[in-house]
Amino acid sequence: MNICKSFIGGEWVSVTATESAPVFNPALGEIIAEVPLADAALVDAAAQAAQAAFPGWRETPAVDRANILFRYKALLEAEFEAIALIISTEHGKTLGEARGDLRRGIQMVEYACGAPTLLMGESLENIARGIDCDVIRQPLGVCAGIVPFNFPAMVPLWMFPLALACGNTFILKPSEKVPLTATRLAELLDAAGLPKGVFNVVNGGRAVVDALLVHPLVRAISFVGSTPVARHIFDTGTRHGKRVQAAGGAKNFILVMPDATVTESVRGLVEAAFGCAGERCMAGSTAIAIGKAKDSVIPELVAAAKSIRVGAAFRDASAGMGPVITAQHRDRVETLIGVGEAEGARVAADGRSVRVADAPNGFYVGPTVLDGLAPDASLLREEIFGPVLGVVHMDDLDSAIEMANRSAYGNGAAIFTNSGRAAREFKHRINAGMVGINVAVPAPMAFFPFSGWNESFFGDLHLQGREGVAFYTQQKVTTSRWFAPGEGDVWAK
Repeated sequence: MNICKSFIGGEWVSVTATESAPVFNPALGEIIAEVPLADAALVDAAAQAAQAAFPGWRETPAVDRANILFRYKALLEAEFEAIALIISTEHGKTLGEARGDLRRGIQMVEYACGAPTLLMGESLENIARGIDCDVIRQPLGVCAGIVPFNFPAMVPLWMFPLALACGNTFILKPSEKVPLTATRLAELLDAAGLPKGVFNVVNGGRAVVDALLVHPLVRAISFVGSTPVARHIFDTGTRHGKRVQAAGGAKNFILVMPDATVTESVRGLVEAAFGCAGERCMAGSTAIAIGKAKDSVIPELVAAAKSIRVGAAFRDASAGMGPVITAQHRDRVETLIGVGEAEGARVAADGRSVRVADAPNGFYVGPTVLDGLAPDASLLREEIFGPVLGVVHMDDLDSAIEMANRSAYGNGAAIFTNSGRAAREFKHRINAGMVGINVAVPAPMAFFPFSGWNESFFGDLHLQGREGVAFYTQQKVTTSRWFAPGEGDVWAK
């Protein structure tokens, strides 16, 4: 059995713990590793190591920090297929999705390689006669990242490359469900020549999270996960004086107008709802078919959902969708499908009956379409986090926008239309931070912020882009004046 270690001060350390968590290959339902659940003592060891490494790392020139990240990117590229297979094996997503997971993460490393430019300050001479002013960015110190299971490579890589580029040291707390990808990411970062203690990995559960939130040496916390946990992270972290960015859950709406191109709309809905088995905060989990769109789009949507082949994606290249993460989560998703049915929706495609012959113990739920959900259905407020698409029928764009805006979340929203007027109206009025126009999953590239709103995000500065740089730095403003010899020297007179 593979017993996962933690990475402290540049060394892999075994952890003695009273409890451990199994790591499954969800496609087979088999345990492939075990994670000892560390306690606050290990967090303190990581924080002390990171703090000890901070003075030397902050004084390392930005160009030298960038050079390590360039080497890291090269190693990630060289190991690309091997890492993708690790992701697919411990998470269950298809190899294509695993490659996308890693590719988006590498794009963030590329962005962080621009540290010398990203960290440039501002200056202005003669703000008053003979007085100049400049602004520089300096690192915070020890930063921590607490990441979810659904993107084992991308989400950690949203955080630590940019934090390191800015001169901080870092503690990563991976999801105990998918620790193997994080282990490989750390091994390659060490191989790239990062000084010992600058990057640390602490495996564990809630005890590790809570210890990070209150540790006096930790200056900033980055988090991605569910909304209840994001709120806890934000409230506890800020109460203990830390800077926090906490991305939470979502209920993302996709509107389909009567004039939309049917083929592209269906393709977008399928990708948004069933990609990564629906286990992502940018999943398009609710479609609003407006007017006659239901007659043209819904039949093709149902047929497309039923055509997706579910299988053990880590070894089956023909599988279009893999399992969900655990048996418990599979059961929860199936229960929520039943709730939608009980509330009056028609189960037009039913994933509860899916079976994979060569992987009978895997955690599978097939693509599911719940057609005709009522506008006040409870499933429109529940983040299912599985391959379930609810469809609501509305008469016009105004009522669709009003319904979507009643959601407590505000991560993403999209519209399919050929009308510029409808697209502009939607973009202007929709209450979400990331908007797609004929783009079903409007997740931004690394140089733009991942800009969730409302209960999808807690904090002020988002992940990625220049907001990420601002989050991992603090500004110092210097006002300067230089006197000529004897000028202003009243004591010399």
